[in-house]
Amino acid sequence: EVVKTDDDVIVVLSDGLGSGVKANILSTLTSKIIATMMKQGASLEDTVATTIHTLPVCKVRHVAYSTFAILRLTAEGKAQLTEFDCPNCIYMHEGVVYPLEYTEREVGGKTIKEAAFDLEVGDSLTLMSDGVIYAGIGELMNLGWNWESVSDFLQDNYHAESSSARMTAELIGACKDLYMGKPGDDTTVATVKVIPRQTVSLFSGPPRFERDDERIVVDFMSPEGVKIVCGGSTANLLARVLGREVTTDLNYTGDLPPIAHMKGIDLVTEGVLTIRQVNVLVKKYLDNPADEDTIRLLDERNGAAMIAKQLLEHCTHLNLFIGKAINPAHQNPNLPVDLSIKIRLLEDLAELLRSAGKVVNIRYY
Repeated sequence: EVVKTDDDVIVVLSDGLGSGVKANILSTLTSKIIATMMKQGASLEDTVATTIHTLPVCKVRHVAYSTFAILRLTAEGKAQLTEFDCPNCIYMHEGVVYPLEYTEREVGGKTIKEAAFDLEVGDSLTLMSDGVIYAGIGELMNLGWNWESVSDFLQDNYHAESSSARMTAELIGACKDLYMGKPGDDTTVATVKVIPRQTVSLFSGPPRFERDDERIVVDFMSPEGVKIVCGGSTANLLARVLGREVTTDLNYTGDLPPIAHMKGIDLVTEGVLTIRQVNVLVKKYLDNPADEDTIRLLDERNGAAMIAKQLLEHCTHLNLFIGKAINPAHQNPNLPVDLSIKIRLLEDLAELLRSAGKVVNIRYY
């Protein structure tokens, strides 16, 4: 469970006692209670005590039991970690695993471990259920992995440019292999990576009035960061105002129209077909961000995959510059005349990215 406040991000990972529906209920209750209470400003003591007293009691074992890890990250780069009966968080700095210094105390009759530390850009934190360190027991290994084995795996597979989703997918994939595709325990991983502010500006569609051509180009080129242009007429407008040439990529293969190149622009693509496919890829990714097959789709060499990868893995802030000139080829007779398909697709994309935690600003022309 991940929740955001104005200043903090709170990540909760929980693993319920047993398996199946009961374990699912226990872990879901635990993560929801903790995330909701901490978002509302409740103290750790009250949160843990409430969780312990709220969980249903197992009729067989006569205990209400669920492990949890709580990670609170502040905008100032501070991290506060609380763990109860789960594998220790793996903290990596510059590709090297560093052990965290824990203190122990009793809260609500339970012994919890706590750590507080500073974070830097590039640092990563991996939370996991014990199914990760038990991977392989009785199958490929006698005793399975241990914490050090998982740490070594993350170090050996470290790449500075890897997103948190890719790091999670690699670890989950390794566990799946160790279990030979039949996991003997719930195997859950949550990875947090600290990245700098990364701004992407995407321009699509000429403005409604030609007199605004230069204004939209100036506004689009002003912010720092990555520049993406979607649509042939949009690219031609930009080329005309800037006095630059658009060249089509002749080495391009795929079902979508080819990408193009322009000096000072990071990516130029076709419009509606490409944006529609971007939305498909983003939805697929958000449904299961650690799925290896989905991540492979982002690595394909086509305009939609390149945009989706940029927005999902290398973007914190997105500026959308949307021109409202209507392209007759995009119109559906059942839609209002002033609503283009491209605009709807871009607005859908904005909502998808907001749900992914991106800051999205839209300007219409």
